[in-house]
Amino acid sequence: MSDKRLNVAVVMDPIEDIKPAKDTTLAMMLAAQRRGWTLSYLELRHLWLRDGAAWGRAHPVEVRDDLDDWFTRGEPAARPLGEFDAILMRKDPPFDTEYIYSTYILERAEAAGALVVNRPQGLRDMNEKVYTAWFPECCAPTLITRDMADMHAFLREHGRAVCKPLYGMGGRSIFVLDAGDKNASVVFETLTEYGTRYAIVQRYIPDIVTTGDSRVILVDGEPVPYALARIPSAADNRGNLAAGAKGVGRPLNDRDRWLADRIGPALRERGMLFVGLDVIGGFVTEINVTSPTGVRELGKQFGIDIADQLMGAIARRRGA
Repeated sequence: MSDKRLNVAVVMDPIEDIKPAKDTTLAMMLAAQRRGWTLSYLELRHLWLRDGAAWGRAHPVEVRDDLDDWFTRGEPAARPLGEFDAILMRKDPPFDTEYIYSTYILERAEAAGALVVNRPQGLRDMNEKVYTAWFPECCAPTLITRDMADMHAFLREHGRAVCKPLYGMGGRSIFVLDAGDKNASVVFETLTEYGTRYAIVQRYIPDIVTTGDSRVILVDGEPVPYALARIPSAADNRGNLAAGAKGVGRPLNDRDRWLADRIGPALRERGMLFVGLDVIGGFVTEINVTSPTGVRELGKQFGIDIADQLMGAIARRRGA
């Protein structure tokens, strides 16, 4: 390991509101700090552009692996974002207009010399649900449309389908419908706002009940050797930890590795250093590029430090 100490900024949601036992961003900060790197903390409201230059009101921050007292934040100072060696963009969705504006600011920081993880252009280009269309051979049948009649036809064709908006996270507004369900019309109307917004419909994969929704983590395009299978509770269809699913680690199988081999190189090439593939029954349902999670759970179950692997990838990119 090089003795070069990097100066790292983290853009995230309010740090006082995180759940430290499971928060992946905190794990990343702890890993950076163990390397002797300097940490700064920012929220979206701390970022701005002035005459084409990206600035931030950066708070020095120290973190601890303590469930009751996990950070100390210092007084902020205005700094050009290009001065940072690396900037971790860890703001959770929704992927709304404000999020997009922040990627423009971070892209100007990138132009000034900062390594932004994940790359701002990739964050804009790779909607977590839509980007699966670039890898149709890896995915179950999927329809993205505003047309409610087409949604009904897709549901009739496949008998059962999962329907969700394109901008959410954590299992929000996910519906499972059976052909002939009298609620189908109102679900499609709600998700598309009566045909004015795109939504996604995917063939239901029954493996969700038995083997769960597995998170396969890619660090600089390479898969971590274990996946986190999120098993829905008996009272819910959703394989999301935020929706009450249980996280059970498992070794990657051959299909996981094949999916990673298909998708990982494209992500690496486009500067996406930390990505989570959601895999159900051997099919990718989402490609998570904004703020993938699961690091803490896998670390506890298998004793691996995925956050430090990411810091290693950042160090290599920065020559540290």
